[in-house]
Amino acid sequence: DMPLPIPETSRNPPFSRDVLTLVTGTVIAQIITILASPIITRLYGPEAFGLVALFSSINGILGVVVCLRYELAIMLPESDEEAANVFGLCLILVVFVSLISIPIFLIFQQPLVQFLNAPQLAPFFWLIPLVTLVSGTFLASNYWNTRTKNFHRLSIARVTSSCSSTGTQLGMGYLGYATGGVLIGASILGQIVSSSVLVIQILKDHFSFFKQHITRKGMADVFIRYIDFPKFSIWGALLNTVSWQIPIFLLSYFFSTTIVGYYSIGMMMIQLPMSLIGGAIAQVFFQRAVAAKSEGKLDSLVESVFNVLVKIGLFPMIILLIIGEDLFTVVFGSQWAVAGVYVQILSVWAFVWFISSPLSTILTVVEKQSWSLLLNIEIFSTRLISLIIGGLLGSVYIALLLFSISGFFVYGYLILKTFEFSNVTKNFIVQTILPVLLITIPAVVFLLLMRSVF
Repeated sequence: DMPLPIPETSRNPPFSRDVLTLVTGTVIAQIITILASPIITRLYGPEAFGLVALFSSINGILGVVVCLRYELAIMLPESDEEAANVFGLCLILVVFVSLISIPIFLIFQQPLVQFLNAPQLAPFFWLIPLVTLVSGTFLASNYWNTRTKNFHRLSIARVTSSCSSTGTQLGMGYLGYATGGVLIGASILGQIVSSSVLVIQILKDHFSFFKQHITRKGMADVFIRYIDFPKFSIWGALLNTVSWQIPIFLLSYFFSTTIVGYYSIGMMMIQLPMSLIGGAIAQVFFQRAVAAKSEGKLDSLVESVFNVLVKIGLFPMIILLIIGEDLFTVVFGSQWAVAGVYVQILSVWAFVWFISSPLSTILTVVEKQSWSLLLNIEIFSTRLISLIIGGLLGSVYIALLLFSISGFFVYGYLILKTFEFSNVTKNFIVQTILPVLLITIPAVVFLLLMRSVF
C-alpha cells in the first residue's frame, strides 16, 4: 500500500509547537475581530447583529449533527486507509444532511420565523443548507488536517476567514449596506474561505491516496465500526450546543432581534478573551492532568491552575461588573450601552464559567462522563427555566439575572466537584480568592470614584 504522504516537518513536531501554531492563528484571528469591533458596531445596529446571531445559532446546532459525530473517529484508526474511509464517510454524510435540510426548512420556515419573532430572517433560510455543507466540510477537513499534523493550515484558515468576513463587513458598511443580511453574507464568506483553504491543500496532498483507498465497502465498515458516535456522543454534544444557543432563541421569542443583538455583542466580548485564554490553558492542562493522575499529583496541578485562573479572571470581571455600561459606550458607541448593562449582569457568572471551563477536563481524566451528561442537562434546564421566567415577566433584565445566578451556582458546583474528584480541599477556594480580592480593593475604589465623578 502507498503510504499517506505527510510532510517531513509534520511527522514528529514538539507538542508545544503544535499548541503554539494553533493558538497563534486563533489569537491573530480574534485580534482582527476585536480591533474591528468598535468600527463595525458603529456601522451596524443591534438588530443586524441579532439577525446574524439567530442565523448562526440555527447553523450551530446543525453543525453538531452534520457528520453525525463521525468526524471524531478520523483520529482513532491506526491505519491511514481506515481513517481515509471515515473522512470519506463524513463528506457523504455532510452532503446527505445538507440535502435533507432543504425540504425540512422549506416546511418549517414559516413556523420557525413566527416562533423566533423574526420575519426579517425568512429571506435567508435558503442559505442554511449551503452553510451546513460548508461548515460540515470544514469540520471533517479540520480533523483530517489534525491527523496529518498540518496545524499551520488551520491557523492560516482561521486568519483568512477572519480577514475576509471582517473586511466584507467593513467594506459593505462604509458603502451604506449596513444590514443583517450583509453580516450573514460576510459570515458565510468567511466559512467558505476557511473551508477552501483546508480542502484545496488536503486534496493537493492526498487526492491520489483517497482515490486508491476510499471505497464503498470501506466506508460501510467504518460506519458500523464507529456507530457509537451517532448513537451516544451526538446527544451530549447536541445538548451542550443547544444550551449555548437557547438564550438567542428565547430572547428573540419573548423580546426582539434588537435585544438578541445586545446580548450577542455582550457575550462575544465576554467569550472572545475568555475562550482564548481559557482554551489555551485547557489544552495544556488536559495533557498534564493525564500524566499527573498517574503520578498521584492531580491535586497540586488543579490547585496551581485554579490559582492562575483566579488571578487572570478576577480583575477583568470586577471591571465589567462596575463599569461595563460605560466601557461599552466608549468602545462601541452610545447605542451599545444596553449591551454593557447585560455584561454587568452576566460578569459574575462569566468569571465562574471561565474558571470551571478548563478545570472541567478533569471529568474526562477521572472518567466521569455520566456525571458530565447530568451536568449538561442541569445547565440546559436552569437556562431554559431562567429565560422563560424572565420572558413571562416581560423583563430581559430579570431573565439575564436569573440566567447569571443559576449559572453561578451550577458552574460553582462544577468547580467543587472537580476539587472533590482531584482530592483538593474546598477551603482552597477561599484561600485563593480572598488574597486576590484584597489586592484589587484599591482598583475597585478608584473605579467607583471615577464612575461617580464622571
